Amino acid sequence: MNNNAEQSKMYRLRVSRGRGGFALATMLCAVVILLVIGTGVLSFGLHSRRFSIRNSSEMVARCAADAGVTKACFEMNQKLKVIPWDDSLLPEVIGETLPNSDATYSYAVTGNLTSGYTLESTGEYGLREKIIRCSLVLVGPFERAILAQQNVILKAGMLVDGYNSGDPWDTDIDVQVGTKSILPDSIILNSGVVVKGNVAVGVGGNVETVIKDLGASTYRKYSMVKEVELPIITAPELVDTGSGINVHGTTLIIGPTDTGQYSEIELKKASNPGILEVTGGDVVLYVTGDISLGQNCEIVIKDGSTLALYLDGDLKADNNAGFNNESIPSSFKLFGTSTEEQSFILRAKSESLGAIYAPNANIIVMADSDIYGSIAANNVMMMAQGNFYYDEALRYVTTEDEGIRFVIRQWSEE
Repeated sequence: MNNNAEQSKMYRLRVSRGRGGFALATMLCAVVILLVIGTGVLSFGLHSRRFSIRNSSEMVARCAADAGVTKACFEMNQKLKVIPWDDSLLPEVIGETLPNSDATYSYAVTGNLTSGYTLESTGEYGLREKIIRCSLVLVGPFERAILAQQNVILKAGMLVDGYNSGDPWDTDIDVQVGTKSILPDSIILNSGVVVKGNVAVGVGGNVETVIKDLGASTYRKYSMVKEVELPIITAPELVDTGSGINVHGTTLIIGPTDTGQYSEIELKKASNPGILEVTGGDVVLYVTGDISLGQNCEIVIKDGSTLALYLDGDLKADNNAGFNNESIPSSFKLFGTSTEEQSFILRAKSESLGAIYAPNANIIVMADSDIYGSIAANNVMMMAQGNFYYDEALRYVTTEDEGIRFVIRQWSEE
């Protein structure tokens, strides 16, 4: 009996110890599992933190590099105000601090007018670095055939095409008609209109609503990817003559020595029409008032001469009156310089109209035949009996041309 009791007691003791060992092993296993999970969570958190820090550092470095690009482009455009242009001192900065940040940026512009300009900007923040490379291209105000801030209306049956007066063999002409607006019916293409190029609307605009197509033929229709700037051009400082140009029933010949500031231009018909003839070279006129061309009166730009006309006021041409440009479109440039709304009623007396840039002007163009040139304005209504041909040669600009600026092209980064 005693043996049985002791055996039973020993058995219970072994079972109790076995259960205690199992519980201890279970606890140790749980601790190990929790330790592994905790280590994993900590590792994931640390990795996420490092990833966030790296991404945020890259973003700050990218912002710094962008700031360098913006500042370098600004400085290049500021250099355009200094004549003559000098390639020997191009923008360059090393280690400039980004405002309200510990990031720095460095940039350098290299190249020349012949080969083109390359900009490299490097942004640095902590251990991160971002490099941006791009080209800086000089452009002028006549990059498109027709461009309006608001509305473009093309009469029925009109053809808009292009050519290159500087290279007759150039057949690859980029013709564009566009508006900066995104409002409905900002471009009206009447029946039979043919645009041998693209038609563009403002950034974010819906081509189906912005363009009212009444049976036109075009290439691609699209929304611009970035805003097109049409800044106001300031007239140059010229000698103030204290008078206007008034021609009544006769012909007045002017040349380079007559360059200056005038209060108005008024041509009237008497027994003969009033004619203002520009000859002998390059002439620059700044008119602070209006230009009025009476019936049959003309402003004639003779072959071999040029006229740059800056106008603060309005322009009106009566029946059979207008501009007679006997040379290529670039020989006549009309700049609307007012910060207020202007009105231009233009009548082309010859095929070569010229280049017109007037961001605040509402322009109506009338012509009896085909016309050649480029127009940028607030509103454009083409009422020509013929067709409109964009001269791509107007895109070729120099540092001495009006309304030029450097823009960024061919962007890459690493």
